[in-house]
Amino acid sequence: MFAPPPELKTEVFARLPEKYRVKDRISEWAFGKENPNLHSFFEGPSFDRDGNLLVTDIPFGRVFRITPEGEFDLVAEYDGEPNGMAIDAEGQLFLADHKNGIVKVDPRTGEVTYVLKRLRREGFKGLNDLVFDAQGNLYFNDQGQTGMQDPTGKVYRLNRDDTVDCLIDTVPSPNGMTFSPDGKILYVAVTRANQVWRLPIHGDGSSTKASIFLHMQGGHTGPDGIAADVDGNVVVCQCGTDSVWLFSKFGEPLYRIRSCAGHDLTNAAYGGPDNKRLYITEASTGQILVADLDVPGLPTYAQQTAG
Repeated sequence: MFAPPPELKTEVFARLPEKYRVKDRISEWAFGKENPNLHSFFEGPSFDRDGNLLVTDIPFGRVFRITPEGEFDLVAEYDGEPNGMAIDAEGQLFLADHKNGIVKVDPRTGEVTYVLKRLRREGFKGLNDLVFDAQGNLYFNDQGQTGMQDPTGKVYRLNRDDTVDCLIDTVPSPNGMTFSPDGKILYVAVTRANQVWRLPIHGDGSSTKASIFLHMQGGHTGPDGIAADVDGNVVVCQCGTDSVWLFSKFGEPLYRIRSCAGHDLTNAAYGGPDNKRLYITEASTGQILVADLDVPGLPTYAQQTAG
């Protein structure tokens, strides 16, 4: 029997100010939530080149910028349900919007552009997350209400020539996504199956022999946001518990990172001066938690194309 991995503690980096906490309305997105009276629900943490942390607020269609000092600024507010976020080479924010498909936001002006609302006249179930590869192709998933009762979630690629490929269409609730350091593996959190899948990405852009990288034990809703470091280790946020896990590229548990506030740890991103600090969105309390790790996070597409 394996010994439990060592634990790391978190601390609070920033808290959503009261002026931004919604108190007078309930979002349609709150369907199925134990408590629909949400003040906010953070997701999509992503760092820009100036070291600011951008996060989405799903139920109220907002994007916030958080400075390195922890100060909040409202970037955009629109009629949408933005979840995952990725930043392109020009610094534009691409959002996986449950209501509107792929949405682009200009972080300087807050202007919202609808990039891909539906595909071949067919609407999406509800997008969840997205990530750029090193060539600038955008991978995104369509989760909706899929689960073990309906394993039809999909993972797509929006190519730079605006064509769209479906890589897999049998996923019971695709969620967070991240690449391996060499870009040859796309990891996908599969929430309702309590797993993380491994999708090989071949030279011709196809994916075959999808497999289970991790099958997590216990938990509540299952794995949510994920991230990778330069050694190929994978961070997995186990939403509904008080834990984020760090697994080796072989699926071995290296650390358990305990929340100091709340159990809805939805997603995480590496940042800080050496990219070794993990920033974690805690959605139920509207806070950003941090933990310090030994290995730097994998640079994002925006960071790789800087300069």
